[in-house]
Amino acid sequence: MAITYSQMIDLGAPAPEFDLPVSNPETVGSESLNLERASDGKPIAIVFMCNHCPFVVHIEDALVNAARVCSDRGVNLVGISSNDALQYPQDSFEAMGQRAQDKKYPFPYLYDESQSVAKSYGAECTPDIFLYDENQRLAYRGRFDESRPGIGRATGEEFLQAVDELLTLSVVTMPQRPSMGCNIKWK
Repeated sequence: MAITYSQMIDLGAPAPEFDLPVSNPETVGSESLNLERASDGKPIAIVFMCNHCPFVVHIEDALVNAARVCSDRGVNLVGISSNDALQYPQDSFEAMGQRAQDKKYPFPYLYDESQSVAKSYGAECTPDIFLYDENQRLAYRGRFDESRPGIGRATGEEFLQAVDELLTLSVVTMPQRPSMGCNIKWK
């Protein structure tokens, strides 16, 4: 497993548009979802993730809890998988839907088969977290928390602190440390 770190991009950068199929359409009542509908005029967290990466598996239960906290606070969250399903069949659209059902994802899990969305965001690893304000301007890009597979319990502390600062201060002032995980499996 190659470990990849995310690179910072300019805070305030606009969220790139997307329109992607939803592997668990019951979460949004639609087979596809675009940025406008996903954000619905609210802050939005976009989490690049996949089914097989040990770093994602490590935070998965805490991410589900964080998504519920976000929803209760008026912040939407979507997961996007951009991995090449030919190389990693466990990351196929069908497997994504099954994983979302098994883990009871309360958020839409989208499939970026062309990988164009990951490229437009500058996503590099899974998980890779982008938090945008209600105007779809980047407020936070960083790690979920300091835990790693086999080292500490995932809590989402840093991500949830960023959400809290965005909602209370309209800006994230905390240090933004890069995400670390498996590289996106490019075609």
